[in-house]
Formats: sequence, structure tokens, C-alpha cells
Amino acid sequence: MQSKRYKQLPEKTKELPAEAIEKVLSVVIANCTTKFDESVDLNFQINNKQKKNEINIRTVINLPGGTGKKVKIAVVCEDAKIQEAKDAGAEFVGGEELIEKIKGGDFNFEKLICTSGMMIKLSKLGKVLGPKGLMPNPKLGTVTNDIKKAVTDAKSGQVEIRNDKDGNIGLSIGKKSFQDDLLLKNYNAVIDSLEKEKANITIKGDLIKQAFITSSMGVSYKLKLDKNL
Repeated sequence: MQSKRYKQLPEKTKELPAEAIEKVLSVVIANCTTKFDESVDLNFQINNKQKKNEINIRTVINLPGGTGKKVKIAVVCEDAKIQEAKDAGAEFVGGEELIEKIKGGDFNFEKLICTSGMMIKLSKLGKVLGPKGLMPNPKLGTVTNDIKKAVTDAKSGQVEIRNDKDGNIGLSIGKKSFQDDLLLKNYNAVIDSLEKEKANITIKGDLIKQAFITSSMGVSYKLKLDKNL
């Protein structure tokens, strides 16, 4: 059942022509009529139905304007790295004892970072961590010996770009309280990342079929991309 607040929002916005983000961003912000600081979210539908294989995109980027979210970090590392992880701001740090806690179902964190030397022990929890999207990955910078950088990046505005099995990519580029220029910087960082991903894959036609922008409790608007994606 739709709330009174939601019923007052514009209707059938998905049927409107696609517009550049500079034109539609202010409209999305104006539709943030809840009392909390709503997220400004992007959704991309990729052209992943190829004859030879499906497209799988998975990468991370650092949003220049940050995300506005507090991220709880867990770090699995050797004793010599524990203080480094704590100093960087990780909430949960440990070695085999932390692995045992995770094995027991303790998932009070959003991102898991692991040193290279501890990865062989943590990999045994692949069936537990994989479905939750928490398994550390060298490509994503979460298997590394530079713990300070990994934690700092995760805390300061790092987001993952990953399509699901239906070819959808969803992510936040900030909060309604952000200045427009910060949201635009974050948006452009995402577009630049997708452009790089397209250059690294073989694809027939466009990578992005449709793009939308919305807020946590708002309505969606089609986006016109200014780059050939």
C-alpha cells in the first residue's frame, strides 16, 4: 500500500524521455520528501545477453565525493598487522580467532579485508562468504598487505560496481544532503569506470541498455548518457 507521501510524488516518470543528469538531478532531490537523508541511487541495465557469453562486470571505484555512509570493516591478518588495521579504523581485527567468529555466523560488518598470507585459511569459508558478497578478492583490493590503504579506501567512499544475474547494476552516489557538484563528480566517476570496463570486454552493441536515477524512497527517471556506453 502506497503512503500518502508517495502518492504526492510525480507519476509515470519512467515514461518520460531520458534526460541528462544535470537536468534531472534537482528533480530527484526535490522528490526526497522523507525525514531521513535519502540516498541518490543509480541503476544500469547492461546488454549482457551475448551469443558467446554473458557479460560480468565487477570492479571497485573511489567516489571523489564520498558515499555519506559509515562502513564497518573487518580485517583478517597476522599479529604484526593488527595495530595497522586498528589505526586505519577497522572495527573488527584478528587472525584465526576472527575467522572462527565469522564461521560461527558473526557478520556484523559490511566489508572484509584479508592479507595474502591469511587468505588460504579464510578461503575455507568461501561457501559462507561468497553468497553474501563478502569474500575478499585481489581484483577488488580486499586481498592485500597494504591494510592501511585498503581500510582507508573502504571508509572514504569506495563502492563496488557489479551486475547481477539479470544484468542490473545498482549503486548509490551519495545522499540528498550532498551538494550537487559532489553528486555529479561521483556520477562521472561511475560513468568513467563503466567506460573503462567496456574497453576491456568484447561486446556487440552498447554496454548499457538503460540507465535510471532515483532516491531511496522516490521515483525513477531515465538518464541520457553523455558517453558512448
